[in-house]
Amino acid sequence: MNAEPHIGFGLEIVAADVITRHMREMGYSVIFNTGTDEHGQKIYEKALENKQDPQAYTDFYAAKFEDLKKIFNLNYTHFIRTTKLEHKKAAQEFWRICNANGYIYKKMYKVKYCVGCELEKQDSELVDGLCQLHPNKELELREEENYFFKFSAFEKQLLEHYENNPKFVKPASKFKEITAFVKGGLQDFSISRLKEKMPWGVSVPDDEDHVMYVWFDALVNYISTLGWPNKGSEYDEYWPGVQIAGKDNLRQQSAMWQAMLMAANLPPSKQILINGFISIVGQKMSKSLGNVISPSEMVSKYGTDGTRFLLMFLGPIGTDMDTSWEKLDIAYTVNLANGLGNLCSRVAKLAEKAELVNKFIEPTKPEAYQSAMNNFELKTALSLIIDLISQADQYLSEQKPWTKTGEEQLTILRQAIAQIVLIATLLKPFMPQTSETILNHFSQEKIGAMTPLFPRI
Repeated sequence: MNAEPHIGFGLEIVAADVITRHMREMGYSVIFNTGTDEHGQKIYEKALENKQDPQAYTDFYAAKFEDLKKIFNLNYTHFIRTTKLEHKKAAQEFWRICNANGYIYKKMYKVKYCVGCELEKQDSELVDGLCQLHPNKELELREEENYFFKFSAFEKQLLEHYENNPKFVKPASKFKEITAFVKGGLQDFSISRLKEKMPWGVSVPDDEDHVMYVWFDALVNYISTLGWPNKGSEYDEYWPGVQIAGKDNLRQQSAMWQAMLMAANLPPSKQILINGFISIVGQKMSKSLGNVISPSEMVSKYGTDGTRFLLMFLGPIGTDMDTSWEKLDIAYTVNLANGLGNLCSRVAKLAEKAELVNKFIEPTKPEAYQSAMNNFELKTALSLIIDLISQADQYLSEQKPWTKTGEEQLTILRQAIAQIVLIATLLKPFMPQTSETILNHFSQEKIGAMTPLFPRI
């Protein structure tokens, strides 16, 4: 958390919101947690560079992430900051349990370390001696006495867990990748830093000379946000949960964190959903290249629901995605302005002219849509909705209700309205405001003309 949120994070958090809204529609009680990981060397160095206190620095950027709730119309229940006292206490208790169970020890530490990833790097992970994700950063060679986590003790348990839970990581390509990583042999990893060198972190219990390694501290947020280790907390009802992360967090989320949970005798996560990276015309987003697209810019141009649609249209929980302002403009115009928006306006105007008396019928969701949503295949579900919009347009073109009169015309329009109501119902998790507007308009007994839903660009 050392910069303002970009659309990659926006895509992840909107995907989580879509899933949450869908599960609540299904009748489930859902806790939706997001927040900010605020410790570690990257943040400490940026704060010093800006001549700021690290806490003041993280307060500023945490507010930027909290702003996303309004920008994207998110309905999360928990926003956790890892600098909060409750989280620190939970991280320290988690450490104590892992230590008491024999999975933490101390030794001299010599390793190649990427500050960008805040991870140790093996030679097999490097290209020309540099991290593949941060080739502009020189690796640091570190040698000091640190605490270590016995990651190597969990190879068998992790592989058994993967085998018994064949959908533990989505997409399948990332599950295959993490399985191969664990089969390749696990190395114990450092979980502390000397406070005199890097003081910005959670203090190690019973050793004031060390702070926790950022990932060991940060991963505990998934249970600290639920009130763990307090008895009778939300943890008892809601853990294990589903986690969403970028592909650069695959190892941390689906192997390191799972081993840590096992070390603390806690249940593993239910499922890990991994997003690809978003590039802009084939290039990684970069301030120096001037190709960064921010969530606020998208919302200013396409509106909140238009932006939510476009982010999900890119394809969360899957492969890497490439976009540009031009591609976003086309997708918005084709699917929303000329697609859904035009369909609703045409039918509403025809219904008003025909003085149609509406008969609202509660739609049945298609099984294919339900299956896609239940399996977190969000782009597949959205594609089914887009197909329904196209089918409605084709139906109107074939039936030509504007050339008909009387009951024949009304029957065609009622069929079109039923299709629109179905589309709006399926769009609820994706575009909640738009869905509500459409449903309110087309559930009236007398349907009038409609204000355009999506202004043309």
